[in-house]
Amino acid sequence: MLQKETLINGIRIVTEEIPYVNSVSIGIWIKAGSRYENLENNGISHFIEHILFKGTKNRSAKDIANSIDKIGGQLNAFTSKECTCFYAKVLDTHFDTALDVLSDMFFNSNFDCGEIDKERGVVLEEINMYEDTPEDLVHDLFSQTVWSGNPLGMSILGTEESLGNLNREKIIQYFNENYCPKNIVISVVGNFKQNDIVNKIKAYFENVEQKDKTDAQIEIPHFEPEYILKSKSTEQVHLCMGFNGVDVKSKAFYPLLILNNVFGGAMSSRLFQKIREDRGLAYSVFSYPSSFEDCGLFSIYAGSKPDNLKSVTELIMEEIYTIKDKGITEEELYDSKEQLKGSYILGLESTSGRMISIGKSELLLDKIYLPSEILAKIDMVDMDSVNSIIKQIFDIDNMGAAIIGSMKKRTDIRKLFK
Repeated sequence: MLQKETLINGIRIVTEEIPYVNSVSIGIWIKAGSRYENLENNGISHFIEHILFKGTKNRSAKDIANSIDKIGGQLNAFTSKECTCFYAKVLDTHFDTALDVLSDMFFNSNFDCGEIDKERGVVLEEINMYEDTPEDLVHDLFSQTVWSGNPLGMSILGTEESLGNLNREKIIQYFNENYCPKNIVISVVGNFKQNDIVNKIKAYFENVEQKDKTDAQIEIPHFEPEYILKSKSTEQVHLCMGFNGVDVKSKAFYPLLILNNVFGGAMSSRLFQKIREDRGLAYSVFSYPSSFEDCGLFSIYAGSKPDNLKSVTELIMEEIYTIKDKGITEEELYDSKEQLKGSYILGLESTSGRMISIGKSELLLDKIYLPSEILAKIDMVDMDSVNSIIKQIFDIDNMGAAIIGSMKKRTDIRKLFK
């Protein structure tokens, strides 16, 4: 059963008790991600995620790791465009340890100057590793190109220059401004007693000072139909192309998920079957929507030999024109809805999956939808709503693309999509 409680300082606690499991997953969610940064401090949200593992007044970095390792648990964190999450999954008998470690990291981190300098080097290596992974990098290059000048288009990791701007004072200032009660949600899922868990969390978090924080003024990015080529010595050419999408609150969100499944979101999708299975032109080809609070993208990726790039883009464009002209079939609609429902339910099989689902939903939507409500939204998708989103998404005149690979810098990649 889902329950929610708001502490007097504004921190929200969302819980779901599942008595038939032996684990508990807890996540501390903060509405702080790369979207709330600027060119000067780009990457600071992700950097803070790293620094909180580097030692507290009570534990060294090794002690933090050992505290969870020795009880067979998992401790980790991630940063996205719109939020940061620190989480742990442990046996239900070790919940107190998980809560104590996470709260210690949250309240007592040292922000040691030496550790900051050391971790700066670690993140720079992470950026270098990312640069050496063009199949991942091209997605960032695409968003940077079509959302140029907007923080949503910036890298979550930051850049060498922006990381060089970070010092202890700036990090603590950003932490204090963003890690405040109104920006925090704590989600817990697993085998526990509701009142006991809430009281334990209150003991750590109820005294956090409530601050009069002005809501960050975020700008909705404007989609620019731009194209970019990054010449790089690679065996494959990596393509990411796409269109303006929809926000996560849009009525078109679920029709878009259905469309994506049919178009390129699964092994049975049209793109996968036509480009990989029928023609053998790519190992990896897929599409996916990225939906945020007030905007979104619809992206298509393919990796192929340079000699095959023209054929791959032609087939992608051919499939776009076909689906615009003929739509999808009733069978595809039914199969896609069943696939989406199955994938959603399977994702809730673990306590960590549910913890992420309810925590992120509460943080970004201020509402948690029951599984039955989500399934009902999927079932409500009909052919008219899918046809409507097809027309909205596949606007050929408002399309952009990014390519990374061994191609001449002066290559006019726009010609590939004509």
